[in-house]
Amino acid sequence: MDFNSKTAVVTGAARGIGREVARALLERGTNVAILDVLLEDAAGAADELSRFGALARPYRCNVASIEDVAETGGRIAQELGGVSFLVNNAGIVRDRLLLRMTPEDWDAVIKVNLTGAFNCAKVFAPGMLKQREGRIVNISSVIGLMGNAGQANYAASKAGLLGLTKSLAREFAPRGVTVNAVAPGFIETAMTKGLSSEIRAKMIESIPMRRFGAAADVADVVVFLLSDAAAYITGQVVNCDGGMVMAG
Repeated sequence: MDFNSKTAVVTGAARGIGREVARALLERGTNVAILDVLLEDAAGAADELSRFGALARPYRCNVASIEDVAETGGRIAQELGGVSFLVNNAGIVRDRLLLRMTPEDWDAVIKVNLTGAFNCAKVFAPGMLKQREGRIVNISSVIGLMGNAGQANYAASKAGLLGLTKSLAREFAPRGVTVNAVAPGFIETAMTKGLSSEIRAKMIESIPMRRFGAAADVADVVVFLLSDAAAYITGQVVNCDGGMVMAG
């Protein structure tokens, strides 16, 4: 599974972890479809990331809509060719305690974080299965493993991704397509940078390595799972969390 001249689809790639994954793949010669719900954001990321060598193409896509994903998939096939790598990274939060969480809060998070990954797998997996070669990586979260007060919708969506990962891994393995998940911990993003020093200190106390991770830390794990080095790994969840969640 050589990275050079392959095509990857990365959802939510305009910023954060998705953007870093796209950068890492472009550096390795992979053409990357940059998907985001806002075309302006996707185009801005593609313009900046294009300097890394391979082709970065922006696409506006609401992953919660199967029609949107199917239409985008058709355009990608025409412009970039067959897809070998899919990274389901798009995600949102609507944090509230359960008693204050609205049905709309619940539905929005589930549709983007979980149904979005289903939609993308539904559209892009058939090509991989036909060519008997491909890699899918779903970006989950340690919150999907341990839960978190005020994030019932987010935790449920990220836990659901783990079940989706393992089920698709069993379905696709006979055709040479691997499906794995990465569960990041607290990562330095625009959201975490906006936290107060007190909250940051409390979060860091829960991390044995005593620091937040970088988006590049997660991207490195994703690239490994997409590579030939991980050809015999499927249905697995790799925590990238500085030791925050450990099996007892």
